[in-house]
Amino acid sequence: MLVYEYKVDGTKQQYAAIDEAIRVVQFIRNKCLRKWMDERGVSKNDLQGYCAVLAKDSPFAARLNSQARQASADRAWASISRFYDNCKIKKPGKKAYPQFQHDNRSVEYKTTGWKLSPDGRHITFTDGCGIGQLRLVGNKKQHIETFPEKQIKRVRIVRRADGYFVQFCVESERQIVHAPTGKQVGIDVGLKAFYTDSEGNTLDNPRFLSRASKKLKRLHRRVCKKQKKSKNRKKARKRLAKAYLKVNRQREDFARKQASTLITSSDLIAYENLQIANLVKNHRLAKSIHDASWGRFLWWVNYYGDMHEVPVIAVAPHFTTQECSGCGKRVYKSLRVRTHVCPHCGLVIDRDHNAALNILSKALDGTGGHSGTDARNRA
Repeated sequence: MLVYEYKVDGTKQQYAAIDEAIRVVQFIRNKCLRKWMDERGVSKNDLQGYCAVLAKDSPFAARLNSQARQASADRAWASISRFYDNCKIKKPGKKAYPQFQHDNRSVEYKTTGWKLSPDGRHITFTDGCGIGQLRLVGNKKQHIETFPEKQIKRVRIVRRADGYFVQFCVESERQIVHAPTGKQVGIDVGLKAFYTDSEGNTLDNPRFLSRASKKLKRLHRRVCKKQKKSKNRKKARKRLAKAYLKVNRQREDFARKQASTLITSSDLIAYENLQIANLVKNHRLAKSIHDASWGRFLWWVNYYGDMHEVPVIAVAPHFTTQECSGCGKRVYKSLRVRTHVCPHCGLVIDRDHNAALNILSKALDGTGGHSGTDARNRA
């Protein structure tokens, strides 16, 4: 399944209609969740049927396409099923009990309720919400693709700080032939360098949030100075949201490109299976860890590894920094010590390089590692 995204151009009335459709989606999702909370034994099919009841009782909900209402019920069931799965595997800590949504930003259609123009540059939404025809905007370097409508399984309208976007979920098969390189790499993620591999190569930490912090602080001050519920405050909030959105896109772009480069140049990747949610409890390092976005990078490493059929092995992080990669003896050191000096074998090496060698060694030995890890704890 491929996702193509385009910005859309419309009128203020059309944007208001999109916002109304998004609010209807949130209404249906929360109503389905309330039904599950109040009644025992509610299934996914029960929530699908409940959409028709809501459309009959609420005329504003009936204006939304029937399949879009069902997609809203699917969102509620996704949060419910995730809660059930966490309970079954006895996940430690909170089990992600479903919560009511207050900030929905998208509406999703299935195979009806929309129509794509023959040239692929316009899309028309035909339900009762009144969105109408929207123009798909592409930049000079972007060619707007046209697909057979049978291949398009979902169409989603997303509201962001810098406008509205349409996403097309296209059913397709991707065949990628990985060119073997004979290279096996262990990586150690960090804050000084984004990661250090087992060959001693380092990647600089971009620190996108730190670079934008001066501008963000200024925008925060402007929001605070504006009167609440005023138009000027809304404008200031929008400028602030755009600045944060830019940082988020920079992180995403960096993570995807570096993960793709790492996978295409290697035949095996090993990394530490860090519990990022626990690491950010250290308030001195939390901001820097979130800025580095290790979880997002590792998620893409796993994704591209599965796509290229390259083994990606997660190794337990215990003592990877303290153990000597030369003799295996443990040399305890604090975070301030950046050089590994072994008094037993005399090895002198950067501590991150030493950890990367240990990570690769554990992955090859099969001790403390497992493949196919889903790095969902994105920072």
